[in-house]
Amino acid sequence: MRTGLVLLNRIGGLWLLLGLAAVLVLPWYKVPPPDMGGGPSLFGTALTEALIGRWWLLPPILAALAFAAVRILAGERWQAHRLVPWIAGITAVLYLAQAFGIGLRGPAIGGISLLFPMAEAGQPGLGPGGFVFGIALTGIIAEALAVRGFCRGERFAANAVVFIVVLLSLFVFFPILRLGSAALFSPDGIFQPGLFITRLTAPDLWGLNCLIGDGRCGVVINTLMLGILSGIFSTALGLALALIVARTGFRFKGALRAVSILPIITPPFVVGVAIIVLFGRTGVVTGWLDFLFDVPRTRWVYGLPGILLAQVLAFAPITFLVLLGTVEAINPTLEEASKTLGGKPLATFRTVTWPLLRPGIAAAFLLAFIESLADFGNPIVLGGGYDVLSIRIFFAVVGARYDLGNASVLAIILLTLTLSAFWLQTRWLGKKSYVTVTGKSDAGLFAPLPGPIKTAAYLAMIPWVLFTLGVYAIVVIGGFVSDIARFDLVPTFRHLSTAFSFEIGATGLELYGSAWDSLRTTLLVSAIAAPLTTAVGILTAYLISRQDFAGKGAFEFGTMLSFAIPGTVVGVSYVAAFNVPPVDITGTMAILVICFMFRNMPVGMRAGIAALSQIDRSMEEASQTMGASGLSTLRTVVLPLIRPAIFTSMVYAFVTAMTAVSAVIFLVSARHNMATAYIMGRVENGEYPLAIAYSAVLMIIMIVSIVIIQLLIGRRQLGRRSELQNTPPAIPAE
Repeated sequence: MRTGLVLLNRIGGLWLLLGLAAVLVLPWYKVPPPDMGGGPSLFGTALTEALIGRWWLLPPILAALAFAAVRILAGERWQAHRLVPWIAGITAVLYLAQAFGIGLRGPAIGGISLLFPMAEAGQPGLGPGGFVFGIALTGIIAEALAVRGFCRGERFAANAVVFIVVLLSLFVFFPILRLGSAALFSPDGIFQPGLFITRLTAPDLWGLNCLIGDGRCGVVINTLMLGILSGIFSTALGLALALIVARTGFRFKGALRAVSILPIITPPFVVGVAIIVLFGRTGVVTGWLDFLFDVPRTRWVYGLPGILLAQVLAFAPITFLVLLGTVEAINPTLEEASKTLGGKPLATFRTVTWPLLRPGIAAAFLLAFIESLADFGNPIVLGGGYDVLSIRIFFAVVGARYDLGNASVLAIILLTLTLSAFWLQTRWLGKKSYVTVTGKSDAGLFAPLPGPIKTAAYLAMIPWVLFTLGVYAIVVIGGFVSDIARFDLVPTFRHLSTAFSFEIGATGLELYGSAWDSLRTTLLVSAIAAPLTTAVGILTAYLISRQDFAGKGAFEFGTMLSFAIPGTVVGVSYVAAFNVPPVDITGTMAILVICFMFRNMPVGMRAGIAALSQIDRSMEEASQTMGASGLSTLRTVVLPLIRPAIFTSMVYAFVTAMTAVSAVIFLVSARHNMATAYIMGRVENGEYPLAIAYSAVLMIIMIVSIVIIQLLIGRRQLGRRSELQNTPPAIPAE
């Protein structure tokens, strides 16, 4: 144990050892050199590769040896030597140029590029040696910056900041840049910049015929209309639910909260499938309406109405949770002041309450709008002839004709719509103050809801609750009857057996069901991604909240950018960036874990920042005064105090990894398939009962997993004495 602590305390020496191992021991590329006949990995090291002709690997070799020489001459504080920044900087530039300059050319001799020779040499993907050297070089640069005062000389903080910046650059910014460059190439790989304008101005993207005539609108207009409508209705419904919970005497608030959580842990296709089963041409409700009231059967559920209905059902709970916190945070004394001055309830709501709700409403609308734009499951199930960008991007990548350039243009349009929504939100909120929680007492009573608003809230809530219960009745029943779509309600476990059949034989447990592989992959990816996502998110929150360093504002913006990028864009950008060397990881489990990590990291970061803002820095300062390092202070003081934020981040990361589809649908492979991709295949084949049965199993697994995560993380103990020791504890609101 002490040996490990010594290594951590002398982390600069550890980076040097990693650098030497990367160039002298580990294979630099994923495959051994052809001249070695596929021999042992030792023959693929950077040193032996350079000796057989790949001379562009000399810079990392010479740099590692130079660092070792400086270490011998300068001692343990070798990072402070004036040569280290120059060696590290030059090596980093050459390393990046050679690793990521594939396809680029410069001055050439004999047809071989001097700047990017590996482009002609057919460089394979980087192996362990190439990646470990990049890690070691990053650590050496971080140590050198810490010695020169970066992060006030705190070595752990400096290493954390630099490594997170490198990871964001590689897995957030680099894929977006590669996506943009792919839009300039033809399907045959020919560089044609004019093709970008042709693709961008295609008539089928921007047509307005549905607004000014009887035709159809372009796919961009369809997507924008759907996003705006979904954002408006989801936000309005979420606000109605929040007002009922926070401002009325509704007796079943706990049940309403429970119902609102269900769509969050529901796989994306279930809602669409349930709507078809209920309201499709042969649906349950449609059949009863035809039988009882002679209402003709139609296909109204396919297209904009059906997609909008499914999205509002799925996104309203998210907007409800956002707006509930906003409503509860409003200082009641402000409304009391309006009432004292003679303001009527409706006027008070319009002039006091509504303006203070603007930040929450803007955030809820933005969240629903982005989720609508990125939604893939509902449009592909209920779309019919209503084309949206997420579906068009999907078929451009996985269709009969692989056209990454066209998919890139569509993804850029989708990203532009998202960033434009962020800008409009900022402009709408402006620079006004919305602060209502201060150090002063706010012991006033909330003003009752005006009668018309209360009535409208209940009128919105009741149909939503009934519809939600109907959808989940389909989920509970549909997987365990013969065919609920045809109203064949004979109980059966046939669908569950098809997916998860097994036998216990002489050799042990043998799994035969068709869904076992996808379930194993999903659980493994989620179990790996959730703690990694939480670790990076909480560490980033700690750096932003507790450290001062140059470029802190840009660092925070970069961490939030990945959350603003729709999942569909993330998936396509990863295909563009990581389908070719040097980081060719498409089709592996690693790309799934990485995708979830940097897609969900901002949620853990924001939860961590909110938790840290409530903790006085004096406790951390006391720890450091006692001689603890930054890492020890984080581990022994900070983390135990922010367990609620850790729980929130872990649960969100796990549930999202279990249910996401818009990003991973481009990244799954035959070897590493995900549960949502399997369910989508069953839905496309019309196997609704099997899809519903699998979804029910996933929901049960997620509920059990949330309980396990709570037990593992535990509860925060603040050491407060109960004021009313003889009084039974009140039932918590949440």
